[in-house]
Amino acid sequence: MGPNLAVSFVIPTWRDAKNLAFLLPNLAQLAPTPEIIVVGVSGDTAAEQVAANHGVRFAHFLTPSRGEQMNHGASLATGDVIVFQHADTEFGPLHLAAIKAAFRDRAVVGGAFYRKFDQRHPRLIWLENVARWLTRSGGTLFGDQTIFVSRDVFRRLGGFAKIPLMEDVEFSPRLRRAGKIALLDPPVRSSARHHDRKGAWRTTIHNGLLLLLYRMGVPPRTLHRWYYERSNTAGRAVP
Repeated sequence: MGPNLAVSFVIPTWRDAKNLAFLLPNLAQLAPTPEIIVVGVSGDTAAEQVAANHGVRFAHFLTPSRGEQMNHGASLATGDVIVFQHADTEFGPLHLAAIKAAFRDRAVVGGAFYRKFDQRHPRLIWLENVARWLTRSGGTLFGDQTIFVSRDVFRRLGGFAKIPLMEDVEFSPRLRRAGKIALLDPPVRSSARHHDRKGAWRTTIHNGLLLLLYRMGVPPRTLHRWYYERSNTAGRAVP
């Protein structure tokens, strides 16, 4: 991994054209321009049009399953490092520079960014420090932390599990066991619209409950159905 490190972005999306429209111009301005692959669900014409408007490759996937969508995108990627980017999570030049600097250490196999909670409910800001401590202490690397991994290592690990939800929770310990993990600043910030619409505490408790149920053995497909039924009831589903 030298100074000419090539980076590929894989962005799974489903009914998230609005966020995609904000993200893609930012990624396109990175220098050198990285490979960008949006993996959308067939029939999501809005997301496909956004990708086309920005000259970005759009790969079709039959059904919404984020882990499998990311695997599909990774199979098309040509970069030395694959960055798995959520459409509603920011990414800028400092983040790209941090990834390239991390891979100067030949022992690094991948990693993620710390998260920033400053757009959430003020009473939840203290969770940022808790989350940083958990991440440093071997905790889960979540998808909205912009997970990145060497393409060769990702393929050796067999990619994400073929499950429609909690693919990041399943993948994280395998990535940690594969080698040295880089945990990076500046922290990334995701859209706070879930918190704004549903309430910060309700969203946090709901997400924590899903994670607990997964660890207790509830099948990811069942959790996926519950999660998206709730999101659809609220008027929008997010992958």
